[in-house]
Amino acid sequence: MLVNTKAIVLSTLKYGEADLIAHCFTQTDGRKSYLLKRILKSKKGALKASQFLPLTQLELVANHKNKGTLEYIKEAKILQPYQSLHTNVVKSSLVLFLSEILKDAIQEEEENTRLFQFLTTSFNWLDANDSYTNFHILFLLKLTKFLGFYPDNSEGNATYFNLQEGCFQSQYENQYCEEGAHIQSFQEFFGINFDALSQIKTKKSVRLELLNLLIRYYQLHLHGFRKPKSLPIFNQLFQ
Repeated sequence: MLVNTKAIVLSTLKYGEADLIAHCFTQTDGRKSYLLKRILKSKKGALKASQFLPLTQLELVANHKNKGTLEYIKEAKILQPYQSLHTNVVKSSLVLFLSEILKDAIQEEEENTRLFQFLTTSFNWLDANDSYTNFHILFLLKLTKFLGFYPDNSEGNATYFNLQEGCFQSQYENQYCEEGAHIQSFQEFFGINFDALSQIKTKKSVRLELLNLLIRYYQLHLHGFRKPKSLPIFNQLFQ
């Protein structure tokens, strides 16, 4: 079936000498994988490898058989040209990190308009703003809403965060309970939007602990979620 859909590139994988497999999150059908034949060799083809950089927003005309196999793209055009995401060194490392997260986190081949809108809005904000030191923390927190394990922060200024239960609590119960400055800082990220990030001041060490906390939280609640390979380099750039 030929479909017109918006899509976000999650990742690409070289296949043979000239082909790419592109993993995308589409607005109409959720996650899809496409075989891009001879895209690395052909100079006159309709598709260009530069269109499939991580987190690029595309408008696609594609053939979806919806049988769990590789699909094919007939036409693609960049829907939202980024000004800095792929050229700013720090932002580009953040893009690679987030694309790894999303590649593991988004698996369903079904429409999820709210998640798609959240992603495009988030990436457009990141592209246009320079105060993004804590962007990844808030992004990972907000993403859990769409993945089904958003933390419960109803217990005010509780001392502990229970990774297994996904809630703040006043008493230590098991090895999944964490306390510390990063737990207190974590509570500042609830109920805000990206424009409010400039008001949150975190030490580098606290930010690193927060990120590691969120990665462990994802590992506990998402089957098959792996620690991103880009995490060590990403942490160095955000030190």
